[in-house]
Amino acid sequence: MRRVEMVIRGGVVVNPDWQGRADLLIADSKVHALADEAPPELYRKAEVVDATGKWVLPGGVDPHVHVGIEFSGFRTADDFRTCGLAALHGGSTTIIDFAIPRPGQSPVNAVAERSALAKESPVDVALHGCVIAGDADLPAQLQELAVAGVTTVKMFTTYRGLLMVEPDTIRRVMEVLRDVGGLAYIHAETNHLIEAAQERLVTGGKLTPPHFPGSRPRDAEEDAVGWVLHLASLVRAPVYFVHQTTPRAVDLVRRARLRGVQAFSETCPHYLLLDETVYAGRHAERFICSPPMRDRRAVAGLMQRVLAGWVDTLGSDHCCFTAEQKLNGTDDFRGAPPGLPGVEIRLPLLFSELVRRRGMSPSRFVELVATNPARLIGLFPRKGILAPGSDADLMILNPDTEWTVHAAALHMPTDFTPFEGIQMRGKPEIVISCGQVVIQNGELLALRQGVLLRAGQAPS
Repeated sequence: MRRVEMVIRGGVVVNPDWQGRADLLIADSKVHALADEAPPELYRKAEVVDATGKWVLPGGVDPHVHVGIEFSGFRTADDFRTCGLAALHGGSTTIIDFAIPRPGQSPVNAVAERSALAKESPVDVALHGCVIAGDADLPAQLQELAVAGVTTVKMFTTYRGLLMVEPDTIRRVMEVLRDVGGLAYIHAETNHLIEAAQERLVTGGKLTPPHFPGSRPRDAEEDAVGWVLHLASLVRAPVYFVHQTTPRAVDLVRRARLRGVQAFSETCPHYLLLDETVYAGRHAERFICSPPMRDRRAVAGLMQRVLAGWVDTLGSDHCCFTAEQKLNGTDDFRGAPPGLPGVEIRLPLLFSELVRRRGMSPSRFVELVATNPARLIGLFPRKGILAPGSDADLMILNPDTEWTVHAAALHMPTDFTPFEGIQMRGKPEIVISCGQVVIQNGELLALRQGVLLRAGQAPS
């Protein structure tokens, strides 16, 4: 028997398929065992962490994080170190970043570049590849990425001239990913519908933030989801839709899945808790993101689908711009860099809203914020569960702690949060990364160097 180094004692362990009172034993940075009660001799030999009255959950796996990126002439305020620290404070122990190529840069080179930067992260990091051009050697590049452990690839159906790829390129990428056990991640907004909507607003002189939702209408998202699903069906390839914002978009995915298409839905906290009225309020430019927040009816419908089990993952879509950068959109929303800071607040915010307020089971919550993100990128069961052999990444959460969100008390290197002033219930008190206590009661106790993770195959 390996020497047990730590015992998490007396807590309620929450896994995707089970929850109950158990002691959790850690050895060599891994979960060694779960026991009704650890043998008394272990309490004398191992570090004991008292979790009585608390919940013990797998560390969060954030499937959608943008770290230190440049967009619209602006660079986000974070890097892998500061983003990783913020993630830890929020209970996430793994982040999945996007290696978006610069113009003319290959996906393989972009992944190599991001891999070097990720070495400074205090949390484990996996990478999504990205395709922004239909190069002739694309199949060979994707196969090289798969050998290197990058089997998920993101593509955009919008941002013409910057990131957008044509349907034929999406089809080609899907075919390769299908053959290597990978998964296409899609930002779904049909570009010509967005261009037409924006042209109407420009002609009418309607460019202040209250008009922003009309510049990226819901039908653009739903149209793109529909034709991408058609492509996936034709080539029999799996597809994952990032940051879905409307009930119909989720319904389209669900119906395709019932027809046998491997299709998955992600949404984000801001699409569940905020609506388009934020664009008519104070600091409206701060809320500019793509896609935009929708009307209250759409928000309510999206929440219903999350609670019904029709959404697979909940990501932050973290993009850490500052309030000053956002001011460039005060008179013309096109001037504001799109994106919201969220890696730190994702997990506690969703726990408070879904579990404490709306009665979602803790096990289902774990599936959405940890297990499914890990499974879909091929990191399960190393991540996303507390089981023998899994990494000892976990949080000890007090389900009854009441607190209020304030940007000044968060650890993301920005000066605002879209959730300022929201009342919360439930908060991670202790965060353990690979068997080491790194956060305790909001204080940073230790830092470890994160690992760049090799992904496996997506579920078949």
